[in-house]
Amino acid sequence: KKLSRKHKIAQLLFVRAHTNRGQAYEDSVGKVIKKEQLGGVVLFQGGPVRHAQLINNYQKLAKVPLLVAMDGEWGLGMRIDSAISYPYQMTLGAIQDNNLIYKMGQMVAYDFKRLGIQMNLGPDMDINNNPDNPVINYRSFGDNKYNVAAKGIAYFKGMQEAGLLTTAKHFPGHGDTNVDSHLDLPLLPFTKERLDSLEEYPFKQAIIEGVSGVMIAHMDIPALDTTKHLPSTLSRP
Repeated sequence: KKLSRKHKIAQLLFVRAHTNRGQAYEDSVGKVIKKEQLGGVVLFQGGPVRHAQLINNYQKLAKVPLLVAMDGEWGLGMRIDSAISYPYQMTLGAIQDNNLIYKMGQMVAYDFKRLGIQMNLGPDMDINNNPDNPVINYRSFGDNKYNVAAKGIAYFKGMQEAGLLTTAKHFPGHGDTNVDSHLDLPLLPFTKERLDSLEEYPFKQAIIEGVSGVMIAHMDIPALDTTKHLPSTLSRP
């Protein structure tokens, strides 16, 4: 209630943070945190000790404690050197006992919290139904929507019940594309019915099971919004 409107908006924004780009880069992010009073940072490449020190430094600059997030679909090792990497999700998709994935989620949460990270931008709940996909493939639990949902739920429940915020991604499904959305705007040309019954299925199940967050995919989805070349992340519908 004490924040100005400007600071309330700033609380919705995250900037990327690194410990492998030199002191000037780290300081520039620190200045933005102090001046704008951001909501959080998303950690990218660097090392675990440097990251822990960086987080402590940044938290000192923030009036409202920062929410610290990282992409850790296979643990800290997805972004940080000298840290544990667990199996890729495609490997986990073949596991029969989902309780093992739940336990892995608990360990990932332990690793994250030890560094001062409160949010994992994972699991990936895309269905791997296009062999030409350049960006999802081994990050997905597989091509079966029921298995993807069950494995993703086991993973995020392990993380959440060990005290970590999680994020199912990339809604409404980045699996059946042949374009990397970091480089260009993929088209998802399917009907609303197809999206509803296939792509969105794991996300719906995750929401029913209490996932704490959802990450939207940068995609052009004419069935949901006919605006030309508009990424789904910027689409009100």
